[in-house]
Amino acid sequence: MRICSVLSRGKRTIAARRGGELVDVSAQNPDAPTGMEGFLALPDARQRIDRALRTQSGAYLLDPAEVSFLPVVERPGKLLCLGLNYKDHAAEIGMPVPDYPILFMRSATSLAGHDTPMVLPRLSQQLDFEAELAVVIGKRAHNVKAADAHDHVFGVACFNDGSLRDYQFRASQWTPGKNFDRTGGFGPDIVTLDELPRDPDQLAISCRLNGQVVQKSNTNQHVFGVRESVEILSSLMTLEPGDVISLGTPSGVGSARKPQLWMKAGDVCEVEIEGVGVLRNAIALEE
Repeated sequence: MRICSVLSRGKRTIAARRGGELVDVSAQNPDAPTGMEGFLALPDARQRIDRALRTQSGAYLLDPAEVSFLPVVERPGKLLCLGLNYKDHAAEIGMPVPDYPILFMRSATSLAGHDTPMVLPRLSQQLDFEAELAVVIGKRAHNVKAADAHDHVFGVACFNDGSLRDYQFRASQWTPGKNFDRTGGFGPDIVTLDELPRDPDQLAISCRLNGQVVQKSNTNQHVFGVRESVEILSSLMTLEPGDVISLGTPSGVGSARKPQLWMKAGDVCEVEIEGVGVLRNAIALEE
């Protein structure tokens, strides 16, 4: 199951992929929320998507030419991000592997949809790329054990944790550098775990900048994987449907290079995760 959030003829819509087709789930469920965070809170969300996918009427197919992508969860109640969560990334910047998650949060206004611009703010030139696997919660989770964590995950998606490094490190807290408007690419799809070729902590992950590979790793480098992250975070707070956990980035980031490599206006950045898809964002200067 692959679902996405789109604008179609000016309307916010949840769509599901059926081969090369986009099926309008919202049109077949007029009583359901059109925001992903609200839709996933429905107890029968999966069944509604299944029914929509079985409908053969062409009236429920979206025209790709009239669709633009929104952040796949446009307004998550919580977007929790893990820092230094790849062993190879910790090694490249000379930091010890954390023994407890380094946690920060992003706001909804910091997100950008697939094939829409990530924005380079005028206050900084140090916009860095960070390919990440994002976990989307589908079932309320409180004090969940790692063995049961996948039962609370609706699916996973690609995330680009665009970071303004000079603002990130102005103080000990990273929040300023992680929350500029539309700096975090998110999408295009949420992919359920049964669609993946293997465990979500065993997937190839990469980032390309203008077609050149700048990050190449595997989610088996996670310090805290999907199961451990859900267990730890659900012991700190209740995770709700539509909440997102982004699991950090591998080695190769621009700030660790010599010379450093920043994204600039006109660049195109792509995050690819095996079995999940490709997230593509052009970089545009803030208006």
